[in-house]
Amino acid sequence: MDNLTMLQGFEWYLPEDGMHWNRLAQAAPQLQESGINMIWLPPAYKGAAGRCSVGYDVYDTYDLGEFDQKGSVATKYGTKEEYLAAVHTLQQHGIQVLADVVLNHMMGADATERVAVIEDAANNREQAISGEQQIMAWTRFDFPGRGGKYSDFHWNASHFSGTDWDDGAKRNGIFCFKGKTWNRETDTENGNYDYLMGADLDTDNPETVKAVTDWGKWYLDAVPVDGFRLDAVKHISFDFYRNWLQEMRAHRGSDFFAVGEYWSPDLGRLLHYLERVEGSMSLFDVPLHFAFTKAANSNGMYDLGRLRQESLAERMPDNAVTFVDNHDTQPGQALSSFIPVWFKPLAYAYILLQEKGIPCVFYGDYYGIPHDGIAPVAGLRVLCQVRARYAYGPEHAYFDDCDVVGFTRAGDEEHPQSGVAVLMTDHDAGSKYMQVNAAYAGRLMRNVLDDTMAPVTLDEQGGALFSAAGGAVSVWVLA
Repeated sequence: MDNLTMLQGFEWYLPEDGMHWNRLAQAAPQLQESGINMIWLPPAYKGAAGRCSVGYDVYDTYDLGEFDQKGSVATKYGTKEEYLAAVHTLQQHGIQVLADVVLNHMMGADATERVAVIEDAANNREQAISGEQQIMAWTRFDFPGRGGKYSDFHWNASHFSGTDWDDGAKRNGIFCFKGKTWNRETDTENGNYDYLMGADLDTDNPETVKAVTDWGKWYLDAVPVDGFRLDAVKHISFDFYRNWLQEMRAHRGSDFFAVGEYWSPDLGRLLHYLERVEGSMSLFDVPLHFAFTKAANSNGMYDLGRLRQESLAERMPDNAVTFVDNHDTQPGQALSSFIPVWFKPLAYAYILLQEKGIPCVFYGDYYGIPHDGIAPVAGLRVLCQVRARYAYGPEHAYFDDCDVVGFTRAGDEEHPQSGVAVLMTDHDAGSKYMQVNAAYAGRLMRNVLDDTMAPVTLDEQGGALFSAAGGAVSVWVLA
């Protein structure tokens, strides 16, 4: 079986020209050639900012760029027709398509309602800081531009549990609606992290759950996606997506891939969540991202031998999607923790060529981020191709040093010439003896990232002394 390699198919500062779906369709042949066979597309529905919306300020999930709402018909990425065409073209090139699903909150309501609330402390949502009061909340969603097509459901305050804006007093706060409670099992940051932004969906309300379930079934019928990326799962009751995915899979009549975003560096929290959802999805390996961040910013003082101890992929490889950066970690974003350029090739070699987890390549690393003058990561496309062609077979790890670490893949019969050796250092140049495969004894291996480095010859055990330059990674394949 060929390796899965995911591309996050967007970054935050894409042009607001409505051409992104078309660009992705045009890129499909090149992505296929690079070994990309899965892509996570940005939210395709209308956001509160209309054509300027990245998609997480959800307004109308039924509007995929079809209705004149929020100042435009098209979304930032294009029209519904262009979206469907892009999905089809990508799939025709062997690339599975994941839809981004954002069911935690809604924004850009059509009208306000007077709602009785209790205000909670921003840093501890378990602590009330007011008695009952009245606010004007943006909670009425009627979607007049859609006129009831696909669904005649109208949202009101009863479908939400809270908000953060009182339009009457023109002030911010964390307002829990009277008679409501925050979901009891969410992340414990801020006491209870049910509330994130906008009008927070009340997933304890059966009408709310039915509305998002009906929408999910409609979406699967309207767009033949191959799976979902689920946003902000730590802010929704931990059993919600388990049940929702069960409904979606029953409707589709088959299983499909799903990955959730649980943003926490605490590996234990991710493991707890996966236990609660009973393996119904994978999670992004956020702890590994933060391990990369520490390694890249420690001036060579981080113990690279610890990388695997701080990784979801090591504990639950079948439920881990590894990544280096994403749209939230890029410069200028609230969760910005962008990996420095020198460490990017090391991090990508690590996630792309190891055996465990599904790696996700960030669009901003693959194509660059012109908004911030950031160039594509050197050697990234080569590493994707190495994964597609060579990174197969059992893995042998050599993480027995704090500065010079590596691993090998032995190759398999299904992929001729497969097998790879990876060596990296976050400090001075170094070398390490590593075994690849005894069947390759006497064969030459070359460094695909630096053709000035002399090839090495594998000994009778199929091993050799591999080298890497200071603060760099070397990747060796059969010559």
